[in-house]
Amino acid sequence: MGVCFVNNGSKPENIVANLQFLNKKKGLPPVHSWNPPFCGDIDMRISRDGRWHYNGSPIGRESMVKLFASVLRHDDDGHYYLVTPVEKVRIQVDDAPFVAVSAEARDGANGPEYLFTTNVGDEVVLSNEHNLKMIKSMKTGEFVPYIRVRDRLDALVNRNVFYQLVAEAVEARVTEGIELSIRSQGQNYSLGVVEGG
Repeated sequence: MGVCFVNNGSKPENIVANLQFLNKKKGLPPVHSWNPPFCGDIDMRISRDGRWHYNGSPIGRESMVKLFASVLRHDDDGHYYLVTPVEKVRIQVDDAPFVAVSAEARDGANGPEYLFTTNVGDEVVLSNEHNLKMIKSMKTGEFVPYIRVRDRLDALVNRNVFYQLVAEAVEARVTEGIELSIRSQGQNYSLGVVEGG
């Protein structure tokens, strides 16, 4: 049975201590195969700009943020958790847990493709597995771009990156106006429709 450190004043260091063995393994840990006890909430939050905070203060150590990001899980209940083999703690995420900070158009094995990089160093190629979607914001009513990083974890596409994609997009006339799209691995991905035109 797992030990719930969070009930005894858990700190990020406790989670790090439970994950020391990960430093010796390559790739992401198998968080979906771990089924530890739920140990409650921890005062950790990911803001909309992708910054991680603990007790209201930014976490400055990039290596710690990357470690936490590697054990982040988005469960069926809609909540985000940090999961180790011995405990599972809930954290708050303001929007998406990651931010796509760059997009590179390049020639891939299956033709032109876009390589996205997140603020924590994940690299994903825009594809069926890592699709781009435009979601309407409940606050502003505008459509906001996200790319799937892994499992149910998305990255908000940084505004500058989105403007880059728009500048490189192909235009096509549709009933509503002009649709902008980019192509990656043989698929077209819509960036939205400009009315009129």
